[in-house]
Amino acid sequence: MSTTTRPATVTDELLERLVARVPGSSGATWKLTEVYTGEVLVELPQSTPEDIERAFHEARAAQRLWAQWPVRKRLEVFERAHTLLIDNALTTADLIQVESGKNRRMAIEETCDPPMVISHYLKRAPKLLAPKRRGGPVPFLSTSTEVHVPKGVVGIIAPWNFPFATGLSDAIPALMAGNAVVVKPDNKTALSPLFGISLLEEAGLPKGLFQVVCGEGPDVGPTLIDNADYVMFTGSTATGRVIGERAGRNLIGCCLELGGKNPMVVLDDLDDAAVEEWVESAVFGVFGNTGQICMHIERIYLPESRYDELRDAFVRRASGLRIGASYDFGPEIGSLVSTDHRDRVASHVEDAVTKGATVLTGGRARPDLGPAFFEPTVLEGVTKDMLAGKTETFGPVVGLYRYRTVDEAIKLANDTDYGLNASVWSGDIARAEEVAARIESGNVNVNDALATAYASKGTPSGGVKSSGVGARHGDQGLLKYTDVKNVAVLKRQVLGARPGQNYDAYVKQMLSSLKLMRRLRVR
Repeated sequence: MSTTTRPATVTDELLERLVARVPGSSGATWKLTEVYTGEVLVELPQSTPEDIERAFHEARAAQRLWAQWPVRKRLEVFERAHTLLIDNALTTADLIQVESGKNRRMAIEETCDPPMVISHYLKRAPKLLAPKRRGGPVPFLSTSTEVHVPKGVVGIIAPWNFPFATGLSDAIPALMAGNAVVVKPDNKTALSPLFGISLLEEAGLPKGLFQVVCGEGPDVGPTLIDNADYVMFTGSTATGRVIGERAGRNLIGCCLELGGKNPMVVLDDLDDAAVEEWVESAVFGVFGNTGQICMHIERIYLPESRYDELRDAFVRRASGLRIGASYDFGPEIGSLVSTDHRDRVASHVEDAVTKGATVLTGGRARPDLGPAFFEPTVLEGVTKDMLAGKTETFGPVVGLYRYRTVDEAIKLANDTDYGLNASVWSGDIARAEEVAARIESGNVNVNDALATAYASKGTPSGGVKSSGVGARHGDQGLLKYTDVKNVAVLKRQVLGARPGQNYDAYVKQMLSSLKLMRRLRVR
């Protein structure tokens, strides 16, 4: 059992200050624990429906004033927040590790996401939110202006795997667009987003604009959705369907990033140096954040002609990964988020082995390291009748598969209900891009596992099929939080027949005008 001492920055005073902003009028609490040890850190208040309604009421009052701020003034808050988030990154990483159990590298990298999002939208938001004047139906005599107005109050339901990144990064463009936000973090990982919100307020974000409510999804979700003007959710496909249905009944929009069974296709033309690069990227793509990355790789397809060579290289690296509980950069793999999730991952491995799969490395829980540790695991012989063959495992487990032709590899990669992320590896970029174009996925990385797609903040990132609706990042990642108002101006009454003009004459004039307007390039 781990005897790791939690970081000195994570004081009882800090913890109490963070959870004090969570409304919980019933007095009910949830024991938030340090994952490495199972030690209770703090009692997290659980919000009642009345608490949630009150949070939305306060957020709406703050939003009405915030929306009146000029865009430039709103962005100045995030310029200051960018500096504060970076200056406090180490404390944030400590909180992320304490509550989620991930290794130090992943915790530090998670702290980088909100500043990256801020940097991107500081440049793009002024242009995206500026009114855009266009031509109206009658050239020179009419105009139509596209005006983006905030939705109002955005409800965000953030997952436990990247609580700081999703809790803040999904909220930042919503706030920049003039909205308020009510976020529901997972009970297990509420500390880091609470800390991040305190930094935004230190940077000048008005109090009350960014609210936090806590509780189990079924208890909190319905009231949150029913009071929101838009919902952003990251989590399982099953929960996403429930949220999407309720949002639809309320006639509000939603963005859902859901599950995945993400494939990697390795072509047969990698040289020795490229194989080394592939191994390192694939190991991160599979085992990064202990396999708890939405875009992480769960299936690897290897060419039959090189299967043994590539399999052995990958398994050798996976079996040597350093796993452990530490607040330094020693371990390459940390803990799973909870003992319940450890049991789920273990059940997938046990089911696969019972049905004939082979464990090439790993396959066991590690209670000697901490309550929720599980070894990096590589399986061979996984089939569609196994849980690990069709259902998202969301842990440090991957299946290796053979293929004979590229067409077969693409067919196997697409043989899933999901379509969130994929990866293609080749010594020939053009060849890899041809394969990528045929893979049914919202993100496809060429010669990388997942980071390049996710870190490309200028391009929308989302899922297809059962992996979601909508996208974060890119222009869409901000504009989805706005409604479009069309302000149309007619300078002179020319629409319709002139006084005394019969309708036959008007029709001839109108049709002639349409031909003329086709040649005029008036925007």
